[in-house]
Amino acid sequence: MSKRSVWAWGVAIVCFLVLMIVTPAIPQSQEYHNFADQRKFLGIPNALNVVSNFPFLVIGLIGLVLCHHGNYFKLSIYVQYLKLIPFDMCIESLQGELWGWTCFYIGVAAVAFGSAYYHLKPNDASLVWDRLPMTVAFTSIIGIFIIERIDERKGTVSLIPLILAGVVSIMYWRFFDDLRPYAAVQFVPCLAIPLMAILLPPMYTHSTYWLWAAGFYLLAKIEEAADKPIYNWTYHIVSGHTVKHLCAAMVPVFLTLMLAKRDIETNRISLFQSWRISWSKTKENGAAVDSLTCTYSGVAVEESH
Repeated sequence: MSKRSVWAWGVAIVCFLVLMIVTPAIPQSQEYHNFADQRKFLGIPNALNVVSNFPFLVIGLIGLVLCHHGNYFKLSIYVQYLKLIPFDMCIESLQGELWGWTCFYIGVAAVAFGSAYYHLKPNDASLVWDRLPMTVAFTSIIGIFIIERIDERKGTVSLIPLILAGVVSIMYWRFFDDLRPYAAVQFVPCLAIPLMAILLPPMYTHSTYWLWAAGFYLLAKIEEAADKPIYNWTYHIVSGHTVKHLCAAMVPVFLTLMLAKRDIETNRISLFQSWRISWSKTKENGAAVDSLTCTYSGVAVEESH
């Protein structure tokens, strides 16, 4: 491990310890389990909150099949053909990405079962099985991002520790009734991934799909917070939590579309840099239009007598 990596891990651990010291414990509110829509349908309690998890299973299984079917998703093995990185690093990057996306799609598919199980009888014990697969998906994405944007080997090595850190955060909450580690695992990626997507140069094209995914996740969290208001606004047709499930399922949908469409980015510049270039060209074009001058020629007019 390089000196810079040691410093990065050290700073992260120190920041986490300081956060745990200076902030009070966050217990799980029991009001969280009191969802707006508790209607039963065909004998299923909280029916819409249960069945609205089905899209996670569909997209999770589709992603898993495409990950392992003929390398449908263009992973970084193609970098070797462009001779951008050595062959051994290319193979490791391929394996890291493959395992990272595999863990992500397993987590997504498992959300369908874990969340449905939780909503059948919402309580702290069943909530563990709702949060566990989501955490696997979150932490896998962080590892994938490190592979793609920072360093292939470091990202590959970090996959298992990141997933274990997510699992430990859930166990800590369950045994000590303190949500702080889980909140860090859930919300740090929400901030880090959009910033990394904007500021760091991508290995692949279509990186704006990361921002679409982040936007839908933010929208899902807003809908979750507005569970009861949305239920009232829709005249008890659908609750905010049900819509949250459908909106959150769009996150893996956009990431799957990205994987299907992307190719190797030969001109590796960040989104921020590309936006600056586009903005500069727009300003230059605007200045060129403003600088156009018109000349008028005089026309002789004969006076009639």
